[in-house]
Amino acid sequence: MTHPRSIPYGLILLSLFVALLLGILPMPLWSVWYRPEWMALVILYWVMVLPETVNIGVAWLMGIVLDALNGTLLGEHALALAAIAFIMDKWQRQVRLFPVWQSAVIVGVLIAIYKLIIGVIQGLVGQPPDSVGYAFSIGTSVLLWPWLQAVLAVRESYGAQE
Repeated sequence: MTHPRSIPYGLILLSLFVALLLGILPMPLWSVWYRPEWMALVILYWVMVLPETVNIGVAWLMGIVLDALNGTLLGEHALALAAIAFIMDKWQRQVRLFPVWQSAVIVGVLIAIYKLIIGVIQGLVGQPPDSVGYAFSIGTSVLLWPWLQAVLAVRESYGAQE
């Protein structure tokens, strides 16, 4: 368990804010399908590393904010983020010990669950995804996971030493 004084609250808030910005950043039309699921990646990382601080409630709250910023059905991203945060919370001790490539595979499965939940909700309200490209962001998210994990781990250890 992490000592309360060593929890990098500023880093957590900064990373969630940057994930929100990257999630709404305008992209060229050809690359929209490849946008990584930034918020899901950051939530999964922090639930894996600090499950007592970043939990299902934080995931739900960030999902509501993401819904409001994207103009999507309120609760769509919140439900999906809470679901994958719950799964990661149950498996975080094992995933922490996995090599990076295995944790990337687990994250890929969780991002696929996230996309499936969003796709089902959008289908229920009459807006199903219109392309196979809907799943391309899973691949880019998996490819970015080791980099995100390395960047946040360095910053986390720096914050813990202060």
